[in-house]
Amino acid sequence: MPPPLLSRTLDPVLGVFTGFLAYHLYESHPRTAMPEELKLKSLLKWKYTKWQKEREQKLLGAGSGEDNIDWQAIAASAEADAENHSRR
Repeated sequence: MPPPLLSRTLDPVLGVFTGFLAYHLYESHPRTAMPEELKLKSLLKWKYTKWQKEREQKLLGAGSGEDNIDWQAIAASAEADAENHSRR
């Protein structure tokens, strides 16, 4: 393993900082100008709102009883299975 350049903890921090800085410069440089909807900030905002909507639908759906489970049919089939096993 090669020796650390600055220290064992500062090298990874410096690497992560350099990566963030490079990506920021890539997004903000006029030569590589990308549309606003393709920038990381807008993509993260879109993904977060999509996740919020899905979570809200899931939470509202769980309370409204969308999962229509016929518990009586399940209980009847369990009783029938129990009767079949008792006959053997």
